[in-house]
Amino acid sequence: MRLPLFWLTDYVDPGMEASKLANRLAMTGTEVDRVHAHGVTALENFVVGRVLEREQHPDADRLSVCQVAIGEGDVATIVCGAPNVAAGQTVGVALPGSVMPDGTKLKKAKLRGIPSNGMILAEDEVSIGMDHAGIMVLDDDLTPGTPLADVLPISTDVLELEITPNRPDCLSVYGVAREVHAATGQPLAPAPWATDPGTPGPIEGVTIEVEDPEFCPRFTARLFEDVTIGPSPRWLKARLMAAGQRPINNVVDITNYAMLLTGQPLHAFDFDLVAGGRLKVRRAGEGEKMLTLDDAERTLDGSMHLIEDGDGPTSIAGIMGGQRSEVQPTTTRVLMEAANWNGPTLQRTSQKLGLRTEASGRFEKGLAPEQAMEGQIVATQLMLELTGARLVDGTIDIGGEGPAPVTLRLRDEKVTRLLGTQVPIREQADILEALEFGVHDAGDGLDVTVPAFRRNDVTREVDLIEEVARLWGLEKLPATIPGHGMSARLTTEQRLRRRAADALVGAGFSEAIGWSFQAPELARKLRIDLPAVKLRNPLSEDLSVMRTTLLGSLLNSVRHNTARGTEDVRLFEEGSVYFDRPHGRTPTAAEARSTPLPDERMHLAALLTGRLHPASWGESNPPTADFFAAKGVLETVLGALRVPFTVVRGSDPFLHPGRAARVLIGGEDAGWLGELHPGVTEEFDLGRVAGFELDLSAVLPHANVAPLYEDLTSFPAIRQDLAFWVPADRTASELVEVVKGAGGKLLKDVSVFDVYAHEGRTSLAVRLEFRAGDRTLTDEEIAPQREKVVKAVASKLEGELRG
Repeated sequence: MRLPLFWLTDYVDPGMEASKLANRLAMTGTEVDRVHAHGVTALENFVVGRVLEREQHPDADRLSVCQVAIGEGDVATIVCGAPNVAAGQTVGVALPGSVMPDGTKLKKAKLRGIPSNGMILAEDEVSIGMDHAGIMVLDDDLTPGTPLADVLPISTDVLELEITPNRPDCLSVYGVAREVHAATGQPLAPAPWATDPGTPGPIEGVTIEVEDPEFCPRFTARLFEDVTIGPSPRWLKARLMAAGQRPINNVVDITNYAMLLTGQPLHAFDFDLVAGGRLKVRRAGEGEKMLTLDDAERTLDGSMHLIEDGDGPTSIAGIMGGQRSEVQPTTTRVLMEAANWNGPTLQRTSQKLGLRTEASGRFEKGLAPEQAMEGQIVATQLMLELTGARLVDGTIDIGGEGPAPVTLRLRDEKVTRLLGTQVPIREQADILEALEFGVHDAGDGLDVTVPAFRRNDVTREVDLIEEVARLWGLEKLPATIPGHGMSARLTTEQRLRRRAADALVGAGFSEAIGWSFQAPELARKLRIDLPAVKLRNPLSEDLSVMRTTLLGSLLNSVRHNTARGTEDVRLFEEGSVYFDRPHGRTPTAAEARSTPLPDERMHLAALLTGRLHPASWGESNPPTADFFAAKGVLETVLGALRVPFTVVRGSDPFLHPGRAARVLIGGEDAGWLGELHPGVTEEFDLGRVAGFELDLSAVLPHANVAPLYEDLTSFPAIRQDLAFWVPADRTASELVEVVKGAGGKLLKDVSVFDVYAHEGRTSLAVRLEFRAGDRTLTDEEIAPQREKVVKAVASKLEGELRG
């Protein structure tokens, strides 16, 4: 919003330069984007003159040679091309050396051989109007030589304000004047709408109907007769020009002036062109068309609103009027409309039409219904003053004022606690009264009544404290540490769970969040026979039992993705599962005596299907998800938690026979690992799927929250490979456990690197790594440990060393 400083001073004199005022407003929350000069930037050499003589230029039909008195007996010869110049006129003159608003420096010149020592000015040449048809003729009582800036507003500073969406009241000159008054303490002139020349009641011959009061909370109208259309006075045109508006004629200029002053947009109808003398606010029909003031045909839809007369649409409500009823040079009767429109609905209409105006921008931010009458009153005053109009008795006012004002309690103790310093209660009251809040003393503070124009912005006690803080001075507030205690930190369990989730994300998995409720049918598909907790009041049959595993919701998520073309899927879920009795343990005595509640356990599950990585030129057929891929992910997760584990053969019915395992931690069962049974995946229209699910209550107690460090050694390791024949029913994990137990302290790592099955026996090859932190080991030191490993395998696993 552009705010001319000379217009602001009509209502409050800030008593400071524009740059200082900009800084003060910025400190109170009204951002000033920039300050710039409008009109003449250098006032020297712009004076009042009087045309003493006017003669026709001897060599040009359209030029006049004028003798112009410019003060103290000085007379300048000026060649002028204006058709209306005449002897005896008082005019504005720019002398040589003047700098024009566009930056041009005026010099002495010869025009068709006649020296010209200046320029007689038209309105547009000093940016106080658009008229260039002739020169400005000033009052005859002005003295030649008087600085022109003393009699015409040819120069002013303009503040370009960035008004936040919650402050539509500041989209007006008087609204900002109120802020300046509160920020500086300078006196504020009475509101320009304080005196209303109008009268209430119906207007004979005028009918207004509002079909949708929710969209149009208030509609006001007044009728003026004997209107004379003509140019606006220079003081009004100068204010519009400085504010970025183009003067058109007195009636249209009045609507723009009233909007800029009060914040309330208005629209003037030529009442003789309003068919039937009636207006109706209604929803537009689908595909309905109308021609707007910008000469564009607009196609409307059923979500939009318009104003119609007896012949059809005449205005897009709150956005732009129509050509059919616009004010003409011959207009003599004007119906002035000032209404309040629903901001969000208007914004959607504006976006659909690609049409945003000064009016719609204000309504979108939410004006108060009371502002409609404020704008109407200012327009009435100007219509009577500037157009010679007669106001017809009556004022149509549909909807009336908005809701009753709200009173909030402002506690002095709360102000001190939030701001960290004591603001005297009398200063709090002065600040709020300067902003036109109603203030009354209360026992522990103030009772504050919110004015209508702040109804949507100030709704809580903290909003009042913000008003006090920003105008008392944010720079005065001390830097204090908040008085409340520190917020809670993550528990150890939460940190470990987050670490596990981060490990899965790092492995390329995405997190899914499924319902804790499921259909009873899902357990059959998963081949799980565990009693489920049934809900007494389920949302539906499909959500009537609580889940006992995360597998079902994860499979549904995998199917959802694959059905939409994502073939390679990696998902994990961390969530609660529920059992109708303590699961995997004996109930306590208290649990046995009390009403049984579901046993809630936290699980972590992951599934993967499709390729393990995208194809490349070097590997056109990358490996797909299988048991070993899932085991690798499990190792990553438990490695992040620093939890040692083993796997043993499993037999869960939902897992593939021979590709199923149970996860053991600390010798206790902690979950399953493997590929899903083809019969299960077929139920979900999936191919091969592998994964795991862990009971975190069995995992996290074994996790190391803090890592354990040990010194690095520069001494080399000794690695030896051993291959054993073991019975076919022995597993690699059993062999690794036996080797670790027999290898002693020098054995640092054991890994299986080859498996070979033959005639009912299995050959398992393991690599042993021995290392000492204080010396280089020799084969002689390692030999006894190797022998212990061979004997342990023979005695515990019936294994023998391959030759």
